[in-house]
Amino acid sequence: MQLTVLVRHNFTLLLREPGPVLSRLLQPIVLITLMRPLYTAALPGAAGTVQVVTGMQVMFSLLALSVVGTAILTERTWHTWDRLRATSVRPSVLLTGKAVPAFAMLLTQQAVVLGFGVVAFGLRVANAGLALLAATSWVLALLGMGAALGAVLRSQSELNVAYDIGGVLLSALGGALVPLAKLPGWARAIAPGSPGYWAMSALRSAAAGRAEPTIRASAVLLGIALVFGALAAWRIGRGWSRSRLL
Repeated sequence: MQLTVLVRHNFTLLLREPGPVLSRLLQPIVLITLMRPLYTAALPGAAGTVQVVTGMQVMFSLLALSVVGTAILTERTWHTWDRLRATSVRPSVLLTGKAVPAFAMLLTQQAVVLGFGVVAFGLRVANAGLALLAATSWVLALLGMGAALGAVLRSQSELNVAYDIGGVLLSALGGALVPLAKLPGWARAIAPGSPGYWAMSALRSAAAGRAEPTIRASAVLLGIALVFGALAAWRIGRGWSRSRLL
């Protein structure tokens, strides 16, 4: 009952401010359309289409961390976390209530961007089940990271820096903007440290129908989700959820 009320409330909050969600849905579609000729000219066969679609999936879902982090940071700013913590609601229930609407939003984003690539440019997805596994694992990793940022950072300005710079950096290191093979040697060496690397690996492998690398990359993403989700729950459960207004 508590979880149902929180989920319904957070869906309402998300729908009242649709701007950030719509921008994360429309921007990748615009960039795919504009940049696909460049990628198809540079890469052989269907590789250009796969690169631009999966790359935009990863980059704009990382930028969508702002939606997840802001949802938590807003509660902290107005000290509603403290009021909820004074009740019998557990920190894990609080986070789940925030996570379910964000999960639906992020998974919709993945489906819209991938579906656009399939319908508009003939992107071939060899195995829909693997694609769903890859997208779901990536969304869960995003939720964990976004929740941790929202629970740890102290202000909206800090959050803006984290998802603006961090989102682009992790996307670039993961091979979302430029194929991994084209990156400098030092960047290729540290690329596995980026969640974007594993997201690109999972999504590209799923599109090609390769089960083993998809499952391996998805397992890493689920591990990232667990680590960051646990950090967020622990931080809030310890009562370190206060923020400062800037």
